[in-house]
Formats: sequence, structure tokens, C-alpha cells
Amino acid sequence: MRTQPAGAPLLDSFHIYDTTLRDGAQQEGISYSVTEKLAVARLLDSLGVGFIEGGWPGALPRDTEFFRRAAAGELTLRHAALAAFGSTRKAGTRADRDPQVRALLDSEAPVVTLVAKADRRHIERALRTDPAENRAMIADTVRLLVAEGRRVFLDAEHFFDGYQHDPDTALGVLDAAAEAGADVLVLCDTNGGNLPLRLAETVETVRARTGLRLGIHCQDDTGCAVANTVAAVAAGVTHVQCTANGYGERAGNADLFAVIGNLVTKLDLPVLPEGRLGALVGAAEAIAALADIADDPHQPYVGASAFTHKAGLHASGVKADPELYNHIDPLVVGNGMRVLVTEMAGRASLELKGAELGLDLRADPDALTRSIARVKELEAAGWSFEAADASLELLLRAELAVGTPRERPADFRPVWHRVVSEHRADGTVVSEATVGLRVGTERAEATASGEGPVRALEAALRRALAPQLPWLDTWTLSSYQIRVLDEGSRARVLAVSHDGEREWTTVGANASVIEAAVLALADAVAFQATRLARGG
Repeated sequence: MRTQPAGAPLLDSFHIYDTTLRDGAQQEGISYSVTEKLAVARLLDSLGVGFIEGGWPGALPRDTEFFRRAAAGELTLRHAALAAFGSTRKAGTRADRDPQVRALLDSEAPVVTLVAKADRRHIERALRTDPAENRAMIADTVRLLVAEGRRVFLDAEHFFDGYQHDPDTALGVLDAAAEAGADVLVLCDTNGGNLPLRLAETVETVRARTGLRLGIHCQDDTGCAVANTVAAVAAGVTHVQCTANGYGERAGNADLFAVIGNLVTKLDLPVLPEGRLGALVGAAEAIAALADIADDPHQPYVGASAFTHKAGLHASGVKADPELYNHIDPLVVGNGMRVLVTEMAGRASLELKGAELGLDLRADPDALTRSIARVKELEAAGWSFEAADASLELLLRAELAVGTPRERPADFRPVWHRVVSEHRADGTVVSEATVGLRVGTERAEATASGEGPVRALEAALRRALAPQLPWLDTWTLSSYQIRVLDEGSRARVLAVSHDGEREWTTVGANASVIEAAVLALADAVAFQATRLARGG
């Protein structure tokens, strides 16, 4: 394993310490393989974090294997130092004879993060020892690790609750670790129950009393983990522990990407190597894919909706000056701005959306007026263009072309259709669809079967149009969603299509689910035909 020297990460004046692979992996539903852990570590290093906590060697076989493979050369780190997490020696034993401490040394990680109880109640009830022995356990373990050339951070578990209950015991934990050679004393809000004002007051008091280098680790049980972390930085900590996308046990941890975004853009702290802030969105999405957790579109800074505007008032402001409704330039963190078009849309919303789609509606005010009226009419009838940019683009192009001679790349129109579903004796259900189309001045019909009526309609539409549109074999209906509206009186179908390079979404709405599906599928084909005809 090649890594930065233990004492010299690139940004040692301020630590971004990531614990996605240990604390983040405790989230329900996350289970990284060793290969996936190595991939996450590479992504975090590419982003430029200072420390990557790889797991708990000796306690978890998968984590032990991760450190073995890292040490064997499978993990090359350019920016980060690798940290192993573990506990102090047990009560009544020697640190050099404790197998857990030995596993930390065997990991070959240049940094070791020790967890130690800082709440007297936990010391007495969970560890079944006293504060003096707890301090000895900390000091002995830190001293041994430092003597073996390791850089040591101490996670003072339950510090804030412990400090409120018995400040002398909590401070004694910090003193014991510092005197033995620990580099950073991390104050942990382990139960996540603190709020920013009180937490910051505690940090300020502890910093003034001890003069030690402090860190912060916040759980998100009150929804304040990011705010608590930023408040602690303002109060003087220079080491923050976070997880990618806020992963973690219960409500999770402080979100790495929100914390970095706030520290850089709001506090002007250069906590990443130059030029890496724009990689936030890509890192967030890649790590979510490895964790097999769906992206949160509303995640601050990196979510797909983080800089998305829906209300007409917002769109008017953005049109005048994007800074009026964006707290930063989205491009700074690798994101982008979007404008959604719904029944709330005004002229500004549609102008901006048209520009996003490559259409200049300002040049044709009448087309803009017609488009607004048509969107409101269709939205009232059950359509939703918010998530169906492809259908919206077709609508706008049609209004812009009113009264203008034009060539249509896919001049077809569904005329009639029929769908029959058969429940067979073996228990299988097969749907068969027949569609009739007007293609130019001619008619076309085709019948096909599929698993369910929508898939059958897709297959029949494809067969009917194949002679005119030979590229249809590259079109795939990847998914569709049916939503029943208005107490069952109408239905909306969203169809997601792709061609191996690009994805697009179309919509249809009708009292009949089948008709709604036909409308969405027809738009899917028409959009791709239009795009290909324009060389897109």
C-alpha cells in the first residue's frame, strides 16, 4: 500500500476525515464487499479527503481483509492517509498483549483511531470499570501505538452527554490520550442528541480549558449533524469526521459533501486540494451506486434537485440573475441548475426551460403564450411535464412550428389499439396488443405480445414502425410508472427510454391506462426520431 506518510497528509492544518467504510457501513441495507470498499476508498482519495477510515481490523474479517489487500498494493493513495479503527486494551490487561490492539498494528495503517468511553455512566455500566482504569487503558494503548510509529486519533465516545453529566471524567479522557501522544481528540455526539448552540458552547469551553487539538463527530438523530459539525468548526475544531451521503447507523452521520460544501463556500476554508470541489456530485453518485442506495435528489449541494426551480416566481428571479435564487453557482460543486415546468409555470419558467432544451421561445412570443396555455391545459388533465422533458420538448417544438412548413422525421399517429390479456392454464399471464397507425399517408398495423399490456404495446408499436424507422432496435423502454389520479378516474404513465447513450422520459394521461401508455410510448419514439433527425 502506497500512501501519504503518517504525519504529513496534504492538508494537515485542517482534517477532512471520512468514515464511510466503517461508520457509514453501519447503515441498514449497506454491505460492502472488500472490492467495493477498495473502490470507495479510491473515490474518496480522488476527491481529496485527508483521511480514510477503512474499518475495524481484528473485529470484522472483511475489514481485516481490506487492510491486508491495501497493504499488498491494491490501494494506492495520492491524497489520503489510511486509518484503522479500533478500541483500547481491555480492563486489567496489557496493551502489548491485547489481540485487538495487535490487529491494529498488523493492519499496517499509518493512522489508528481509538474509540474510548468519555461518559462515566458508560465506563461504569458498559465497561464495568472505573474512570482511573479507563484513563490507564487509553494511555497504555496510545503510548504503545505511538511507540510503534502510528499517528493516533482518539474518538471520545459519548463526549457531549458525558461532559454534561460529569465534566471531570470526560476531560480526564482527553488529558490521558493527549499526554500519551494522541494527535487529535475527537468529541463525539454519539447519540446525536445535541443542538448546534449548546454543542458549540461545549466545544469552546473544552478548547479553552485544554488547549488541545479537537475534532468533531456528529450523528444525525436530531437532523443537525451537518449544522453541529459546522458550528464546532466555528468554535475551533480542525478535524471533522463525516460519511459520504450521510450514511450511518440510525439517522446517519454528518454528510461529507454538505460539510465540505459549507466549509469551502461559506467559511472559505480550502479543505480539499485545488480544483477538486467540482468533483462532489460525481463522488456522491458513484459512492451511492457502490452502496446500492438510491441517490437523494434533495441532498444539499449534490442532489439532482439541489438547484432546481419550480415556482414561477423563482424562475423569474433566476431569469433576471441566477444568483437571486441560487446560494452558490451550481457548477462550483459539479452540479447544474434546472427549471421544472408545471401548471405553476409562467413565461420566465418556460423561456428558461426552452433555453435548457435548446429552444429560443423569446423569439416567438405567440408560441410562448400558446405553450403556456397548452401546458396548463394538459397538466390540469393529468399530464406532468416536471419529470418528462422529452414530452415537453415535443410540445414546445410543435408550438414553435405552428404555421411553418416543416418536415417531420416521424410522421405517425396512433389511430386505434386493442389489448387482450390471457390467463393460461399454467398460471402465466400473457398480453397481446394490436395497434393501428397512420404513417404519413398510409396505414400500418401490427400485433405483438409481451409481459403485461404496456410491454405488449411497446412491441406492437415497434413492429408497426420498423419499416420506416430502422433505428428502433436501439430504442429500449427501460421502465415505466403508472399512477392513478383523481380517485381512479384518470391515469398517468411515465415511460423511461434509452438508446445505450442517452435516457429520456415521456408522459401520457387519460381515463384509460392503455391510452395513457400509448401516448407516452408514441412520444418516446417521436422524441428519438426528432433528436436523430436533428443530428443529436
